[in-house]
Amino acid sequence: MPELTDPEALQTQAQENFQKITDLMGKGQQMMLEFWTKEHSAPPMIADPLGVMATWQKAWTAMLSDPAKLVEMQTRYMNDAMALWQRFLLPDGEPAHIKDKRFASPAWAETPAFDFLRQSYLLTASHIMEAAHSLDGLEPAEQDKARFLIKQFVDAMSPSNFAMTNPDVLKATVDSGGANLLKGLEHLLGDLQSGRMKMTDENAFEVGRNVAITPGKIVYQNRLFQLIQYAPTTETVFETPLLIFPPWINKFYILDLTAEKSFIRWAVSQGLTVFVVSWKNADETLADATVDTYVDEGMFTALKVVREICGVDQVHTIGYCVAGTTLSAALAVLAARGEAAQVASATFFTAQVDFCDAGELKLFVDDASIDTMEKMTGDKPYLDGRYMATTFNLLRSNDLIWNYVVNNYMLGKDYFPFDLLYWNSDATNVPARWHRQYINEMYRDNLLAKPGGMTVCGTPVDLSLVKTPSYIQGGKEDHIAPARSAFKLTKAFTGETRFVLAGSGHIAGVVNPPSSGKYQYWTGDSTAPTFDAFVSGAKETKGSWWPDWIAWLGPRSGKQVKPRVPGKGAHKTIEDAPGAYVKERI
Repeated sequence: MPELTDPEALQTQAQENFQKITDLMGKGQQMMLEFWTKEHSAPPMIADPLGVMATWQKAWTAMLSDPAKLVEMQTRYMNDAMALWQRFLLPDGEPAHIKDKRFASPAWAETPAFDFLRQSYLLTASHIMEAAHSLDGLEPAEQDKARFLIKQFVDAMSPSNFAMTNPDVLKATVDSGGANLLKGLEHLLGDLQSGRMKMTDENAFEVGRNVAITPGKIVYQNRLFQLIQYAPTTETVFETPLLIFPPWINKFYILDLTAEKSFIRWAVSQGLTVFVVSWKNADETLADATVDTYVDEGMFTALKVVREICGVDQVHTIGYCVAGTTLSAALAVLAARGEAAQVASATFFTAQVDFCDAGELKLFVDDASIDTMEKMTGDKPYLDGRYMATTFNLLRSNDLIWNYVVNNYMLGKDYFPFDLLYWNSDATNVPARWHRQYINEMYRDNLLAKPGGMTVCGTPVDLSLVKTPSYIQGGKEDHIAPARSAFKLTKAFTGETRFVLAGSGHIAGVVNPPSSGKYQYWTGDSTAPTFDAFVSGAKETKGSWWPDWIAWLGPRSGKQVKPRVPGKGAHKTIEDAPGAYVKERI
């Protein structure tokens, strides 16, 4: 390479760079033209969908209502900012150690300007969030929404999210002659075309090939679900089978990823006859679906079929997330009808029945958000699952949005193959009518927690009638169904309950096989009056909680019997697992 101090070499290099930039601009324009000339769906234009401006105005008014406090906060900020300036003007020792993974790259510390940029941002962000926690005069719900929106703004403004203030992006641009930006543009246009942000190499996975691969058969189906019966792997099995209800806002194979991570495969290996409901990706055929549909056509029908296939009177059940919420209502209906004996036990993965402490998702059930949802669905029979996926991603925007903006669009990195992210991107549509009912009656009005507040399948729901033995799991870091909220199931039911607090969150807290050796769980007095009281007396155990669950379930599962082969019972095989329903993509 010629020395760049040579004028001719400098001129040649400049000409080459100019040509590269010209080529990149031309390719970029061509890609944009190709994108916009193709048919693609666009979301409806909704002004201020979350009521941001109204909330922001209320927050600003509350902040100005106490001038003395505002001056005090400004003074503290100025003092801290001056101290930061002094540390950089008079450097002493190594650069500050920053734990925030957005700034983990050594490039942020190698150049004083970038080191100052990240530290000044973090300083400003901390003061803004401190102010956001001091919004006197607002209702608690308005305070929570204001803090959430302010945090979204603060996270979006991170210098790591902009090409000109991210040293890694600048270096990649120089090293590649801008090729990273062109590749990032390709990624961006592809995501716009599909209507969602890709997080992983989706070509690396295929349902039935390397995810959702536990052997089994579809032994029943209706318009709402396909029922999978898995092939046994033990010489004998427990008499009482297990029926799993995954959430219909996601696909069931979160419980059947790779063989090493599969809860379903593990449960089969423990001698259980395992059935899983694979819900239909909502379309026009489910326009009339409500909670009654999912309880009657869904849960009650699946229970009936499993009992017929296995020739038993009782079935173990699992309800994950929203399916756990609905399972609780189904159990209450069975109890009121005198039919509770159909269910031998109920296990709840990160489920809620009392939504007073439902976390940040409650911010999306105010009038502005519900009005937005109504406008998005309009006459459509279902809500596009991509909108719901975006809502969940907003709860962890740094990890699930901005991280991919930087890596995919600015650094132009290849998509990394990761089965969990593939599942996360495999969104499902939900029936619009049922979704509105769930949001309004459960999240907003909390009717499920009130005896007789809801009527399901013609029966008033009273959760205190449920005496079914229940194993209740919550995730310590769950941001969707907070553990504090999940613990309330122990108070809603009047039967025996066992609460287990798992390490990690909504997904990793559940999908934690013993072989991984990760995380931990806590057990204690499930009759403790509050979640805090449970935590204070809980015992920590390293590793997966799955062995604790099977130790609880086994003694309730009857004698050992011959394995049941899918398709050999009262219902014949329709097709191989995982079936057609789960393969339908948006």
